[in-house]
Amino acid sequence: MGQNITGIREEIRRLGGELIQRQQPDGTWHFCFENGTMLDAYTIILFRTLNAEKEDLIRELHDRILAAQQPEGCWRWYKDEEEGNLSATVEAYYALLYSGYSQPKDESVQRAKRYILDRGGIGKAASLLTKTLLAATGQRKWPASLSLIPIEMLLLPSSLPLSFFDFSAYSRVHLVPLLIMADRDFSIKTTHTPDLSELYTNRGQAEEPLSRENRKLLKHIQSALGHLVGTPQRIHQAAVKKAEQYMLERIEGDGTLYTYASSTVLMVLALLALGYEPQHPVITHAVDGLFAMRCKTDGYTTIQNSPSTVWDTALLAYALQEAGVSARHPAMQKAAAYLRSKQHRKAGDWRIHNPGTTPGGWGFSDTNTIIPDVDDSTAALRAIHSLSERDPAYLESWNRGLNWVISMQNDDGGWPAFEKNTDKEMLTWLAIEEAKAAATDPSEADLTGRALEYLGNFAKLDVQHGFIQRGADWLTSHQQSDGSWYGHWGICYIYGTWAALTGLKAVGLPSDHAAVTKGTDWLLAIQNVDGGWGESCRSDQAERYVPLYASTPSQTAWALDALIAVHDRPTPEIERGTARLIELLREDGWASAYPTGAGLPVYFYVRYHSYRYIWPLLALGHYVKKYGGG
Repeated sequence: MGQNITGIREEIRRLGGELIQRQQPDGTWHFCFENGTMLDAYTIILFRTLNAEKEDLIRELHDRILAAQQPEGCWRWYKDEEEGNLSATVEAYYALLYSGYSQPKDESVQRAKRYILDRGGIGKAASLLTKTLLAATGQRKWPASLSLIPIEMLLLPSSLPLSFFDFSAYSRVHLVPLLIMADRDFSIKTTHTPDLSELYTNRGQAEEPLSRENRKLLKHIQSALGHLVGTPQRIHQAAVKKAEQYMLERIEGDGTLYTYASSTVLMVLALLALGYEPQHPVITHAVDGLFAMRCKTDGYTTIQNSPSTVWDTALLAYALQEAGVSARHPAMQKAAAYLRSKQHRKAGDWRIHNPGTTPGGWGFSDTNTIIPDVDDSTAALRAIHSLSERDPAYLESWNRGLNWVISMQNDDGGWPAFEKNTDKEMLTWLAIEEAKAAATDPSEADLTGRALEYLGNFAKLDVQHGFIQRGADWLTSHQQSDGSWYGHWGICYIYGTWAALTGLKAVGLPSDHAAVTKGTDWLLAIQNVDGGWGESCRSDQAERYVPLYASTPSQTAWALDALIAVHDRPTPEIERGTARLIELLREDGWASAYPTGAGLPVYFYVRYHSYRYIWPLLALGHYVKKYGGG
C-alpha cells in the first residue's frame, strides 16, 4: 500500500497545485456551468426579438448549437440519449433559423426537420418551456395547462391551505412570467421570426386531456379564489400588478431574475406582454445580465443558466483543505474572504416558511443575494470552518450559517434545497410535464445527507441530538429497496447514496448498521470492471439505477468517498477505484465530459466543468487522511 499512498499524494500535489494556479485574484474559481443548448437557443430568439445589438454573441451561440447537432439530425442532453430529445431539437432548429445564420435549405436544417417530423412533429414536444417559447413567438396557442391557471392565485394569502408560495421558489419564478403571458394571450413576431408551420403534422391536434388530479387542483384553486374580496375586474388587475411587482422585486444587481437565465428570458417576454418597450431600462439591464452569463467551452460560447462561482469556490476551498492545504495558505485565505463577503444578510422568500430566522445562508452564483440554499451554505461553511476556530469575524459568519442550516430542516426530518416545508403533493398534479420535479421542494436524500455530513464532521453533532436523529431516520426510511438512495441534484443514485452514507457515518451510525451495509453493498455491486463507477442520466427518468457502461471522474469519486467513509481499512474495491480515479484524471474522453449534475429529469442536465477536479481531489484527500498513517 505504501507505493499506492505515494502515488496518491503525488497526484494530490499535482492537482492541488494546478487548481491553486487557476484561482482568480479575488479568491474565486471560474468553471463553466454547461446546460446543453437550450439557453443558447432562448438567448438567440430573445435577442432577435428585441433587436439587441449582440451580433457577435448571436453568431457564436448559433455556431455552438450547430456543432452540437447529431448525425441523425437531433440534439441530445447527454451522449446515451440515443433517441435524441425532441424538445431540445425543436428549440435548436428554431434558434438556428431565427439567428439568420442558417437557412431552411441547409442540409443540417433539413436533417433536423426530418427528425422532428419523424417523431410526430413540433406538437409532440412535451417541455412546457418549449411550448412557451413557441406560443410567445406566435407558433402555437398557449397550452391549456397554463392558460387555465388563474393569475389571481397570486393574491391568495399564505394562511389558506393552498397559496402561491406553496410552490417551490424555482417554479414560482418561472411560473409568474408564464402566467402573465398566458393571461394576455401574448405573442410577438418580428422580421426575424421563422415560420414553423411545416413542422406540425396535425395543426389542429387537441391538447392532452387534463387528468382527474389536475382538474381537482384547478377546482381547489378556484374555490380558494372565493375568499378574495372585490369585483372580478379589480381582482384581476390587482393580480397582474402583483405578478409584475413579484418579478421586479426579485431582480438581482446584474439585471437577472433570481440569477437564472431561464427565468430572465421569460421575465423579459412577460414585460413585453405588459407593454414595456424593448429599450426599457429593466429589459436592457436584463439583456446585459444574460450577456454576462456567457462562457467558453470546448472552443464555443454558451449561456450558463446561473454561473456556479460560489458553489465551485466553496467546494474547491474545502476539497483543497481536506487534501492537506493549510487554511493559512494565501489561496485559502482569499477564497474564505470571498465566501464570507457572499453570505446573505437580507431575508428572501425562504422566510415565509421559516419566519424569525436570521439570514445566514449562501447562494449558488456570485450575484445571488436573496436565494440561499442548503447545499451551497454547508459547502461554504466547510470551507471557512478552520478560520472560524481562530478568527472572530469568521466565527460570527459560521454561527449565523450554522443556525440558518439547522433552521431549514423540514418537519419530516429531512432537508430541502431552497425553502422549508414546500412539499404539497397536489401541486405536482399540474398538467405540466416538469411539475413533478419542479413544483415542490421536498426533503431529498442528497441534501439531507450533505447537511448531516456537515453537522457531524464539522459542527460535531451526532444522533444523540434529537434533530440529528430525525434527519438520520428520514434517510434510513427513504432508502430504496436495492440499498441505494435517489439524489435530486446529481446523477443520480450514486450521488444520493454517497451523500446518504457519508452523512449517516458522520453523525454516528456504525458501519454495520443495516442501512449503511445495504448501501455499501449496492455500491460494490455496481462497480465497473475497470474499477470505476458510472451512471446514466436515464436513471432520472427510469426512477432506478441505469448503468452508463463507462466510468466518470465525479461518480467514481462519489462512490469511492462513500466507501472510504464506511471502511476503516482500504479494501480491494477501494484500491481498484482509487487507481481508476487517478487514470480518469488524465483522460479526456466523452465520459469525462458527461453531465453528472441534474436539475429537471428529461429536460435539464448539467456538465459542471469543475466536477472532474473537486470530487476526485476530495476522495483522494480522504483516502490519505484516513489510510495514510500520518
